[in-house]
Amino acid sequence: MSFGALTSPGKSSLNGSGFFDIGSTEDQEPPPPLRSYLCLTIFTCFCPAYPVNIVALVFSVMSRYSYYSGDYDGSKRLGRNAMYVAVASIIIGLLVIAISCIVHFTAMDF
Repeated sequence: MSFGALTSPGKSSLNGSGFFDIGSTEDQEPPPPLRSYLCLTIFTCFCPAYPVNIVALVFSVMSRYSYYSGDYDGSKRLGRNAMYVAVASIIIGLLVIAISCIVHFTAMDF
């Protein structure tokens, strides 16, 4: 068997399409939109809950990397985790700010 017979452009598949015809662009569905929440995680870096902020940022970057690698389900999962950790970071940051304000303004000088 020669290689010319395997790669000849005249070969067609069983359904009648060409050998190299993977499918038309009309049949392929577009990839889902990217939801990495990168802007939200960058915003949370200004909250005073630093270890949690960095975890949210790492999840967001990993989500973008998975999306561009073609792993759309992994990207969606990591983006959702980034959002949850970013919201937790915002809540923790607001609690830290509120507690520090309460301690500062209610401290009594003896």
